[in-house]
Amino acid sequence: MGSFHRAALAQGSTPQAVSKAIRALEQHLGVRLFHRTTRKITLTEEGERLFNDVRSSLEGVAAAVSRARSAVGDDEGLIRISAGGSAGRKVLLPLVVDFAQQHPGIEIDLLLEDRATDTIAERIDVGFRAGNPPNAQVIARRLFAIQQIVCAAPAYLARHGTPRRLPQLLMHRCTGYRQPGTGRPVPWEFDVKGEIVFQPMHPVLCCSDPDAEMLAVAGGLGIGQVDSINAAVPLRAGALVPLLTAHVSERMGFYLYYAQRRNLPGRVRRFIDLAVQRLKDSTDFSFAAAELRALARKAAGLTDASELV
Repeated sequence: MGSFHRAALAQGSTPQAVSKAIRALEQHLGVRLFHRTTRKITLTEEGERLFNDVRSSLEGVAAAVSRARSAVGDDEGLIRISAGGSAGRKVLLPLVVDFAQQHPGIEIDLLLEDRATDTIAERIDVGFRAGNPPNAQVIARRLFAIQQIVCAAPAYLARHGTPRRLPQLLMHRCTGYRQPGTGRPVPWEFDVKGEIVFQPMHPVLCCSDPDAEMLAVAGGLGIGQVDSINAAVPLRAGALVPLLTAHVSERMGFYLYYAQRRNLPGRVRRFIDLAVQRLKDSTDFSFAAAELRALARKAAGLTDASELV
């Protein structure tokens, strides 16, 4: 630009700061880069050679910085999403498909694994978790309650009868879910007068996959406590019957989380906004108490579901 003053204005700096930076660079290199007079500033031969050598690299850095800044509002690039396998397939996959169709320039890397994910190390942009809230240093938001619903297939109840009180469950064949990491069956949990009570069970079948447990219960193997994400479709279709509905626990939830709040790329922010809009307080994967009671009445052919709840 022919002038430290004009260069300073273009960079939002001061002539003094530019001059100081040039002096420091010359001292570091041990050569003079500029001829300075009171009327004119020009490059020396060494300065001209250095400028020509680094010019393409500087332009590349400037372009990279510009692309990074434009990522706040772009419609291209990659989003890495993490979720548990079962919840990811049922809850997230339809959402991801809709988002990808709306933004064809954005690529999605969907990691579905039932294990703890290191958000930073694995470069996860958005994570989803079913169960307890994430305990890492992340921004987390509960989207909807995951209910623990005791249920059985109509055929099982026809053969073995219907438990009407919690203690009667111990006389029935029950299934269980094996917790990842510990290898132990997860205790069943119940809401008893506003308090969560845990009950260890002795399952006739213990599964490490919640889908498999739900299918076993729907097949008539026994009574299971199935989460509302996996139970929603078979309950509403009549393949499962809800039991003891007055004691459904809503302690767990479906959470969205991410590592930072500020300077999110625009594509990530748009996906988060869509997920919140679509899933916040969703009734697709949870039930109002009245709906569960109505399903129990319909299955039992009763006008009053008190015997089942």
